Amino acid sequence: MEKELSEMSLEELWELFPIFLVAHSDKWKLYYNEIELLLKSGLSQCPIERISHIGSTSIAGIWAKDIVDVLIEVSRDLDLENTAKAIEMNGFIRMSTEANRISFNRGYTKNGFAEKVFHVHLRYIGDNDELYFRDYLNEYPQIAKEYETMKLQLWKQFEHNRNAYTNAKTEFIKKWTSEAKKVYTGRY
Repeated sequence: MEKELSEMSLEELWELFPIFLVAHSDKWKLYYNEIELLLKSGLSQCPIERISHIGSTSIAGIWAKDIVDVLIEVSRDLDLENTAKAIEMNGFIRMSTEANRISFNRGYTKNGFAEKVFHVHLRYIGDNDELYFRDYLNEYPQIAKEYETMKLQLWKQFEHNRNAYTNAKTEFIKKWTSEAKKVYTGRY
């Protein structure tokens, strides 16, 4: 009998869902458009301020995990939990809940990744550094290539440790997000 995902240890999950990178694919934009429509429909009773494609799949030409990241921003006077419940009712699994941030996934199965995999990040409007990072790397492809090179180097080193992989990228992301916020002051 196979274990349910909720019964697996973090190590078992990392083994089942390793870090893997693939060449940039135009399908990511299509997958984003598809999930955006589903979310807008499923959250029609929830006031959404903005839905955005974020993460490496939103950056032109670079290798990325084959997972489309989506940022949903809501008004600061809304209860995140109500929107979170609506997201769960639309087939997403809650991954984590922090103060003012809730994340979900879709496409994780007992047998590994499905064909289409999504991470959805629910936050209050303005908690959106990823938009600045995305825009900056799309405008400055040489920085995007540096990011890609770093990710490719980290891939095998941290193939079964998502936290270490993410942490190893943090300094680079913070540096260029800070620069982007200077360049794009007030954009979001």
